[in-house]
Amino acid sequence: MTTPSSSVAFGTPDGVTEGDWFAGHAALHAKGLHRFSGRGISGTEKTGADSIVLSGGYVDDRDEGDVIIYTGEGGRDRDSGQMVADQTLGERGNAALVVSQAMGHPVRVIEGLGVTQGKRRRATKGYVYRGLFQAAEHWMTVGQEGFRICQFKLVKIESGDAPTPQPVDPLAGAETAFEEQARRYISQDRLVRDSKVVSAVKKMYDNTCQICRTRLIVSVGGQAYSEGAHIQAVGKPHMGDDRLENVLCLCPTCHVLFDRGALQLTDELHVIDGLTGRFRAALAQVKGHNIGIEFARKHRERWANRHP
Repeated sequence: MTTPSSSVAFGTPDGVTEGDWFAGHAALHAKGLHRFSGRGISGTEKTGADSIVLSGGYVDDRDEGDVIIYTGEGGRDRDSGQMVADQTLGERGNAALVVSQAMGHPVRVIEGLGVTQGKRRRATKGYVYRGLFQAAEHWMTVGQEGFRICQFKLVKIESGDAPTPQPVDPLAGAETAFEEQARRYISQDRLVRDSKVVSAVKKMYDNTCQICRTRLIVSVGGQAYSEGAHIQAVGKPHMGDDRLENVLCLCPTCHVLFDRGALQLTDELHVIDGLTGRFRAALAQVKGHNIGIEFARKHRERWANRHP
């Protein structure tokens, strides 16, 4: 149990019961439920996250009661309320949730009631304490607004149960000092994806983009650069296969556009503009590279309900 304090404390505070209602952030802070007023995630990369507030701020959130898919912080313009940049695990709150996952810290979940929409979202009907949850998984994906987001799977901790440390994939590269500090708490083998498939596809096309036919020369010796793009994204939550039929050889520009749904493939393997539906190009294919139509369909499905 915890007492109201500005220092981090995990668990349900004394005198608080699941389902209790609070008028605002001041009341939450006074009871030791949420320390960081004005922020959705309470915690740092050094301490871990002790609480979050569900405020309806991200269209990719999903609340299924005992399981919550929670979008992390960052990337949103405070004036317009729109996403304008990618999120990273280096954001303090996101790093804090990764640490809580790795260390097995319980996370208090607080739900805002009667949240108004628009650039300034407010819980007009107060807040309710939903109880303790465990950060079970996290991943990076491209959200409905077209930017990369951090997402966390939060699972309800039943009465009498205790959270346990969960293995995490720290993902590739240390993007910021926050992220690097968070990863000091994480002890596990990294998930390393097999790069043989991507290398094989690049070799098949001699590093030439299958969409725009660009071959980028990056050295005086004539070395070329390209990127392997999975059609159906690999890893959570999309679970695409790492195989030849699911990989394209693209230049960096086409790769970014494809990953964010601005370029898509039809069943005839025509490249279309994902925003207008207009034809852009016929996808280049070499003998032996049989692209799976099922992967193209999964990619299109991902963007079928794109928000304007």
